[in-house]
Amino acid sequence: MDSDFYRAYLLHRRPYSDSQVMLDMLVEGVGQLRMLARISGRQATKHKAQLQPFQALLVHYNGKYDLKYINKFELHGTPQLLTGDELYCGFYLNELTNRIVPINEPIDQVFQLYKSHLANLNSGANLQAVLRSYEFQLLELLGYGVDFSFDASGEPIDEQQSYSYFAEQGFLAQPDNRSGFSGAQLNAIANHDFSQADVLYMAKQLSRYLLKPLLGNKPLKSRELFMASQ
Repeated sequence: MDSDFYRAYLLHRRPYSDSQVMLDMLVEGVGQLRMLARISGRQATKHKAQLQPFQALLVHYNGKYDLKYINKFELHGTPQLLTGDELYCGFYLNELTNRIVPINEPIDQVFQLYKSHLANLNSGANLQAVLRSYEFQLLELLGYGVDFSFDASGEPIDEQQSYSYFAEQGFLAQPDNRSGFSGAQLNAIANHDFSQADVLYMAKQLSRYLLKPLLGNKPLKSRELFMASQ
């Protein structure tokens, strides 16, 4: 590792020892890394305050193996000040990223995807639309994306047709237009246009279905917190 600092966001933090914390960090140009940071001495309180979610950091680390060691870190820019539903959505972005982005695999575009959607939470945009956009683009980066342009037989998606989705196959046209996805809905999802309520609803059902194999049976704590707050 050279002497450069990397921009990073903290996804998850937990105690490791009396003087160390274990951090899951999303690092620009790298992906998700697991790191140890020493928090002790006169700077301990300050360092703990800096290691917060939604705050961009500059980190310097080393280590040849899976577990890295932070040598130095400092704040970078202004933190995203999230409150209310925006805060719960921020927790969801962090937990989802932490759970499904592999540790120590070079998926460098995740950082920019996360950064832009974190900013969108504070922009007045529809929060559910921001989450759906992030989910589908993250799945695409991880190799689990869905082809919204063509059905399973290679035919272009027809806006007047209805479709069902089948894992490892894709969308198959169906005769009953009273259920499933309309072609218009699929085209809207493909363009990350969630302005229509029916598109947003169907996108949520599909994203949950696609994410379930990656998340397993362990529920998302952020989702439970959000539901409890309603």
